Amino acid sequence: MKVLRAERVASAARAADFPRPDLPEVAFLGRSNVGKSSLLNRLVKRKGLAQTSNTPGKTRLLHFYRVEGGADSLLFVDLPGYGWARVSKAERRRWQALVETYLEDRPALRAAVLLQDVRRDPGEDEDLLIAWLAERGIPTLVAITKVDKLKPMRRAARVRLLVQHFPLPKDCVIATSSEKGLGLGELWAAIDACVRDG
Repeated sequence: MKVLRAERVASAARAADFPRPDLPEVAFLGRSNVGKSSLLNRLVKRKGLAQTSNTPGKTRLLHFYRVEGGADSLLFVDLPGYGWARVSKAERRRWQALVETYLEDRPALRAAVLLQDVRRDPGEDEDLLIAWLAERGIPTLVAITKVDKLKPMRRAARVRLLVQHFPLPKDCVIATSSEKGLGLGELWAAIDACVRDG
């Protein structure tokens, strides 16, 4: 998609705050500090659209961004990260309940993009999340993030390992770098396919 405009249209702390499901939606999810907001900004070519931070747990709400590309429009949804963050367990449970409510009950949802840092091995959280999404029939893509942080030989080996790990078609696991712009065309193509098929 050639992005002509992108803007935040809603931030939701509860399901009642979700915008009307009038456009196809693509959710971005993953561990805290995996680079969700940075990747989202790079995909829509807007540096400050989604807030970024080196502090895990910065995204505490569901943020909905309208992305327009001529005749095509959709919503990107930036979900709170899971895993370590400087917040209470009660707040983390509240985030989890909100995210699950969104993923289970959102008729406009066309795909979930799970972000995975190339330098980390997937854990139980990622494996359970992939299975949970599959059980609900939610098309899933994996964006391997921060591939620019590794030298080419090490990067290639890590990407191969991660592609083999996830039980998805190979073209649904995409190596990306928000810093260098790597893999963005491939990720957009995969997102477009999910939206069209939905």
